Amino acid sequence: MAIALNFAARSDVGLGRTTNQDSGYAGPHLLVVADGMGGHAGGDVASSLAVGEMSVLDGESHGSDDAAQHLHDAIEAANEQLRRRVETEPDLSGMGTTVTAILRAGSRLVLAHIGDSRGYLLRDGRLTQLTKDHSYVQSLIDEGRISPEEAERHPQRSVIMRVLTGRGDDEADVSVREARPGDRYLLCSDGLSGVVSHDTLAETLAAGADPDTTCQRLVELALRGGGPDNITCLVADVVELDAGHAPSTTPQVVGAAAFHRPRRSSAAGTPAARAAALRAAQDESGDDAEDDHEGGRPPLTPRERRRRRVRWIAGPLLLVVLLAAGGFGVWRWSQQQYFVGDDDGTVAIYRGLSQDIGPLRTSQVLESTGIAVADLSTTWANRVRARVTSSSLADARELVGNLEENAAACRAAVAASTPTAAPTAGPTTGPATGSPTSTPTTTESVTPQDCGGVG
Repeated sequence: MAIALNFAARSDVGLGRTTNQDSGYAGPHLLVVADGMGGHAGGDVASSLAVGEMSVLDGESHGSDDAAQHLHDAIEAANEQLRRRVETEPDLSGMGTTVTAILRAGSRLVLAHIGDSRGYLLRDGRLTQLTKDHSYVQSLIDEGRISPEEAERHPQRSVIMRVLTGRGDDEADVSVREARPGDRYLLCSDGLSGVVSHDTLAETLAAGADPDTTCQRLVELALRGGGPDNITCLVADVVELDAGHAPSTTPQVVGAAAFHRPRRSSAAGTPAARAAALRAAQDESGDDAEDDHEGGRPPLTPRERRRRRVRWIAGPLLLVVLLAAGGFGVWRWSQQQYFVGDDDGTVAIYRGLSQDIGPLRTSQVLESTGIAVADLSTTWANRVRARVTSSSLADARELVGNLEENAAACRAAVAASTPTAAPTAGPTTGPATGSPTSTPTTTESVTPQDCGGVG
């Protein structure tokens, strides 16, 4: 029995973000959701690079025996692309992305996952979460220290332990399952799963609407819940292949990947690149058609010419007013942003944007501390130098408190390594994180080699 995927994809910037750092790809053989992180460091670049690199799989035929290896290799290639991009553009250092992907090989589906985006399966009316979040709160759940209900309100729920960053050797989870006609799969970023409850997801997916309508409904639900983050979802139904009613095979590219063209990537010429180029060509042809239409009109009358001159003058003036108003709004918004960074060798809380605009400094020190960056573990010293954004001043202060514990643990570890010091163990911090709120944990021991604040 031959099967196919009937798919759809949607992405929305949400109500709490100004840019979309999510990327999504849906094709006849491949589904991918990537949630970029790094804020001004280029989360949109990271997610679009990952989707562009992995889209090569949608144009190939995969045997069921080697599909898992192909998907694993594609994720490795995406990670390598991130590394190369940071090498050529150091300003992008600190960017990263989650990846949750499904590759179809005959009647089998290979699922790969790293980060906190999610994959779900609706089968016989029951919704099952197929992926496990690689997050700090999930580790607490696994250890029995908190309940799933407590995790939803935990202040460190955004801290991610494993993610593609172009460095390190974090592996994606890979599994294989049989596809059955009637199955419905959902891949989504945490902008959906973190806002809409499991029961509501199940009810919406089971309502029987087609994938495109279902995607639209899911995005609307996330926006109704406040839309604090970017929202991306892919819905794919497993259907029996009927020559008379075959589903579309035209890939859909959404989010940042629809606008970023991969550079120095093996994704050139892939379905994702072609779909993005097609979208750009349609936009350009629409503009040209409008110009041609206007060019074919009869000559303007003197009165019409005078009106047009007035519009030419009023238009720029209105633009200046709007830019001034917008600039004031951006400035006010920037004064509600906070991050923890390096202030001449010590840890400090800054107010403003974590990324300067050219020569323009967009932040100032709000609170100084006595914590020396050199006393931190290497991981967190590098993160502080790269600037760690926080969702609020309270979160920034909590991060500083935990960094103080980290510095104390490092000092104790270094002291214990000397011949005259008594053996001492201390807590450490440093889970890999791709979230704006990045509070370290204190659940493991540091060694002198971990400390020194040298990257």
